[in-house]
Amino acid sequence: MYVELPLAFFSVIGYHLSGNQYREGHDTMNKKVYMLAVVSFVVGTVELIIGGTLDLIAADLNVTLGQAGLLITIFSLVFAISSPVLLTVTAKYERKRLTLVCLLIFFLGNLLAFWSPNYTIIMIARIISAASGSLLVVLGVTLASSIVEKEFRARAIGIIFMGVSASLVLGVPIGLTLGNAFGWRAPFLFIAILTLLSMIGVAVFLEKIEPKPIIPLRAQIRTLKNNKIFSAQMTSFFFLTGHLTLYAYLTPFLKSTMGLNAAWVSIAYLIFGVAAVLGGGVGGVISDKWGAERSIIGIIAVFAIAIFMIPFVTFSLPLFLAVMVIWSMLSWAITPAQQSYLINAAPETSDIQQSLNNSALHFGIALGSTVGALVIEQTSVVHNASVGGIFVLLALGTAYFSITRSNQVVPAKTIQSS
Repeated sequence: MYVELPLAFFSVIGYHLSGNQYREGHDTMNKKVYMLAVVSFVVGTVELIIGGTLDLIAADLNVTLGQAGLLITIFSLVFAISSPVLLTVTAKYERKRLTLVCLLIFFLGNLLAFWSPNYTIIMIARIISAASGSLLVVLGVTLASSIVEKEFRARAIGIIFMGVSASLVLGVPIGLTLGNAFGWRAPFLFIAILTLLSMIGVAVFLEKIEPKPIIPLRAQIRTLKNNKIFSAQMTSFFFLTGHLTLYAYLTPFLKSTMGLNAAWVSIAYLIFGVAAVLGGGVGGVISDKWGAERSIIGIIAVFAIAIFMIPFVTFSLPLFLAVMVIWSMLSWAITPAQQSYLINAAPETSDIQQSLNNSALHFGIALGSTVGALVIEQTSVVHNASVGGIFVLLALGTAYFSITRSNQVVPAKTIQSS
C-alpha cells in the first residue's frame, strides 16, 4: 500500500500535466504545483525512511542502535542549516536548471547510500542527500508561488508543504515495508527511482523560470528578534524534538516492550500513518472552530498526556493502539493551527516565517533523534517516551509565552531593505 502511494501520485500528475489537461488562468490552480509537491514528497521521505529499519542497519554495519539513529540526526541537521543558506548562495541561477542539478545530486546521494559498504560512507551519503534535498524543497515553494496567480499563491505553498508533511508521516512505513521485504538498502534504491521520475517530470513539464530577489539570510533571522515569533518557532522545535525522541525509535520500542514481530510492527506503523494523515484534517477543523491559539494549547496539552502514557499501556495491545492513535493524530493536528498562528502573528513576514518554521521542524527532528539515541545508549528505549514528554511540556510553555505576547509589527519594507 505505502509503496504504491507515491506511484499513484505520479500517475495522477501525469494525467493532469499531459497535453492540455489544465487551464492557465485566474479560476484554476496550475497543476504543475502538484508535480512540485511530489518532488517535495520524494525528498522528505528520505529523512525518516530508515526509522523503521534502524535495527537492521545497525546489525549489518556493525554499529549500535544509537549510532544508526544518528543517520536521521545528521540528515535533519544538515537539512535545517542548508535550506536558507543554499537558497541565498544560488539566488542568481535559473530555477529549472538548478532544480534538475539538485535532483541529480539527490539521486547520486541515494545511490551512494544504497551501495554504502560501511557507516562512514552512508553518513556521507545522508549529508549529500540532505543538502540537495533541502534546496529542492525551498525551490519547490518558490517555484510554486511563481507559476500560479496571486490569489492561489498561499494554497500552492500549502500544497508543497503538504507533500513534505505526508513524507514525514509515510517515510517510516515505506522504509519498513521495503526494508523487511528486500533489506534496508532497498528504500534508497526506491527513492533513487522516484527521483529519476521527478527529473523527467521537471525537464518535460516545467518551463524556465528566472530567479527573483531573495531576502538575505541575515534579514530573515532578524525577524526572530520578535519574542512572540521566536517563541512560536521554538514551540515547533520543542514539539518535534519530543515527538521524534520516541517516534524515531518506535520499532525497537515496540519490539522490546511488547515483543511485537515484524508483521505487527508494520501494522502499528500503518495505523500510525493513517491516523497522522487524518490528524492534519482534524487539526484544521479544530483550528477553524476554536481558533489557532486555543487549538495550539489544547493539542499540545493532550499530546503531552498521550506520550507520557505510552510506556504505561504496553501491557495491552488494544489500549496501546488507542493511545498511539491519539498521539499520532495530534502529532500533525497541530500543523494547521501553528501555520495559521504564524501568519496571523506576523502577516508582513509570513513567507519568511514559513521557511524558518520548516528549519525549526527539522532542527527538532535532529535533536529528537539525537536525544533518543542518547537515552537508548545510556538507559533503555523504554524511557524515550518520558524524555520526549519533557520536551513537549517545554513546547507548551513556549506556546503559552508566545500567545500571551502582543504583536510587534515589522514593516515589510524594513525586511526587504536589510
